[in-house]
Formats: sequence, C-alpha cells, structure tokens
Amino acid sequence: MEQIEATIERDQQNEYAEEGVIVPLDRINPETLRKMVEEFVTREWSDLSDADCTFEDKVEQVIQQLQGNRIKVVFDLTSETCNLVPAESITR
Repeated sequence: MEQIEATIERDQQNEYAEEGVIVPLDRINPETLRKMVEEFVTREWSDLSDADCTFEDKVEQVIQQLQGNRIKVVFDLTSETCNLVPAESITR
C-alpha cells in the first residue's frame, strides 16, 4: 500500500488555529475540486454582481491560483472539512 506524506499546517487567517493536512490537487477528483471552488466562490466572493467578472471567471481565477500553488486545499482535522487557504498563510 502506498503511503502519503501528510503535513500538519495552521491557517493564520482565522481567530483560531486550524490544524489540517494539505491535500495534493492530483488526489482530488477534478469534478469534486471544481465543486469545492464553486462553493468557495459563492461563499467568499460576496459581490457576484461584479460587471467585469462573471461567476465562471471567478471560478477560473481560483483554479489558476490552485494550479499556481498560491492557494492550497487543506483538510481541517477538527471540523473534518476542506478549505481553500492562501499558501502564504500556511506556516511550516
């Protein structure tokens, strides 16, 4: 059985420390990843009526940031949920 190396990280954006595991993008089904990004955009991007940027544009921007390693998918061990967090907020 193949072992996966997991790293415990902390999300500094929240008031509390979030302990989680960075999930490699190649371990996430592309359809599932897209749904996660869509949910993130809906939840975090409050002004969806932006005339310059459609919902699809925002989803693509987030996906590009994931592919460019500027955002990471982190599985929170406490809440057992996945979150998208900026890479620079993750401490080693």
